Amino acid sequence: MQPYRTTPQAPASRRSRRATVVATLTLAFTLLGTGGVPASATQAAANPYERGPNPTEALIEAVRGPFAVADTEVSSLLVTGFGGGTIYYPTTTSAGTFGGVAIAPGYTASKSSMAWLAERLASHGFVVFNIDTITRSDQPASRGRQLLAALDYLVQRSSVANRVDGSRLGVMGHSMGGGGTLEASVDRPQLQAAIPLTPWNLTKTWSGVRVPTMIIGAENDSIASVTTHSKPFYNSIPASSEKAYLELDGASHFAPNLSNTTIAKYSVSWLKRFIDDDTRYEQFLCPAPQFDPDISEYRDTCPHA
Repeated sequence: MQPYRTTPQAPASRRSRRATVVATLTLAFTLLGTGGVPASATQAAANPYERGPNPTEALIEAVRGPFAVADTEVSSLLVTGFGGGTIYYPTTTSAGTFGGVAIAPGYTASKSSMAWLAERLASHGFVVFNIDTITRSDQPASRGRQLLAALDYLVQRSSVANRVDGSRLGVMGHSMGGGGTLEASVDRPQLQAAIPLTPWNLTKTWSGVRVPTMIIGAENDSIASVTTHSKPFYNSIPASSEKAYLELDGASHFAPNLSNTTIAKYSVSWLKRFIDDDTRYEQFLCPAPQFDPDISEYRDTCPHA
């Protein structure tokens, strides 16, 4: 197992913005103790996108999150630009709208390969569109365009469009779908988060990525080796962008196709932190995780702005 490594501390400008957030939360707790506006109300006013209870390690490692989930099928015959799919969504709307996430499968795979993760993410308070691609041999650039087409359908035409906040969107994908995730991030920098899972792409330099991106690689990946894919991808993303690299210890290229607590835990945390701007999840990302037997390497740009 390789030792953990982390990147140098983030630039002073980002640290100062983080300090402002901490100061705001400190003020909220002060008000609670002095008869002012309750901290919870102040925090909610500062960030109206928090969804669900205060997170714990047990909560984000559980097979299901705090939201009950339903799903709806989208036929490929009713859409253009991608191959249809399944939308998973929280059944309650009492907390307001949710962030949206589109997930693409890998080469030759169907949406079924990522269904476990899509439903699990939805149970933490996201509307998740687990898509099929137009053909199973579509290359990363095509998969990136399809992810964006799916997001557009989700917020504009889907039966759950009224549950989705179109300003809070992210993309994910496995293998060539992970390569497509990077493509989508370059094409649409307004996205809030991206998570390529054991990504494959012939392009190795991603200096145009501005979207907060967590790359999850697999130590024993023989198809998209971390030395020729995940690590070069991570290293090429500018240091000024929020980014993290997590390497699954002893795992293969197909680790994302089976229920995996580590993938789910850090995916939930990353999406919550950047799609919802929910700083309650910062604790699971910064400081970097230490001494986790399921992680062989972790790099980051902590602290996050």
